[in-house]
Amino acid sequence: MSPKQHNTLRTRIISTIFTVLALAVFKPFALGSSIWMAILHLVVIGLLGVACCLVTEGILKYVVRKPKSLQHGVDYIIRRNLWFQFINTPLVSLAICLYRHFVMSGSMPSNVLSWSNFLETLLIIGFCSFAIGLYWRFKFRSIYLAAELEETRQLNEQLQRLQQAAEQRAQAAEEAIENEPSMTASPSEAPTSAPSTITLTGTTSETVTLQISKLLYIEAVGNYVRVNHLVNEQVQSVMLRATSKQIEEELKNYPTVVRCHRAFLVNLQQVEKIVSKSGSMQLVIKHSNESIPVSRSNMAQVKEAVRF
Repeated sequence: MSPKQHNTLRTRIISTIFTVLALAVFKPFALGSSIWMAILHLVVIGLLGVACCLVTEGILKYVVRKPKSLQHGVDYIIRRNLWFQFINTPLVSLAICLYRHFVMSGSMPSNVLSWSNFLETLLIIGFCSFAIGLYWRFKFRSIYLAAELEETRQLNEQLQRLQQAAEQRAQAAEEAIENEPSMTASPSEAPTSAPSTITLTGTTSETVTLQISKLLYIEAVGNYVRVNHLVNEQVQSVMLRATSKQIEEELKNYPTVVRCHRAFLVNLQQVEKIVSKSGSMQLVIKHSNESIPVSRSNMAQVKEAVRF
């Protein structure tokens, strides 16, 4: 059994024990008639509860397509737990009702299968499930936030290494040009890396020429894009009539320029730090201190680019 499966089983056993203890205290279903029979019934109900939990986990993973994961954020965990309760509560209630009908009805005729008994059981299990859900929501939020903080710290360290490597490559390229100003490379000797300066063009006559290292971010604004870059260490914006997809295609040879959102392309060289909070991520831009959002669909791409 993998650690992940072991943790899932442990979680479900703890939840089931909580439910069994609640049943032992309130003694529904005529459980108080005999202490030894009550203990036996509670043990069996506990085993039924664990089995139903495992069946529900399988339904979530293979039918609903919501595998258990901390990588999708705390909101995903909460939504998944709600799905679990929505499926598991009636499933456990039905299993208990069937057990009451086939096993417990001999000593207590009121335990026969009926809609009223099912609704009674559903109400009791639903209350227990709600209380358990509050506990696990707090528990998983704490676990996720701790993991999120650690991942953010690692991403910021990797971001600094990426920026240092980019600066070293830029310095090496400048030194090579200064040391061999009169050499003309043959086609076979031409550098394969993308040039440090690029001209971005719109669908009309607008253009902007800039050094990639000075590019901050590009924002889609209707039928235009706003190119934010540094000029003499001051932020300057230029509007081009183009789509962000067109500009992204022009910048495809620059791995530090990544799409972080439907409306934003960001140069990781100009990101001061990465901020994560409750499953969302933002990139704080140098010089402007603006925070650019990272959408969930682009989060994996940004992380991969930072880890280069």
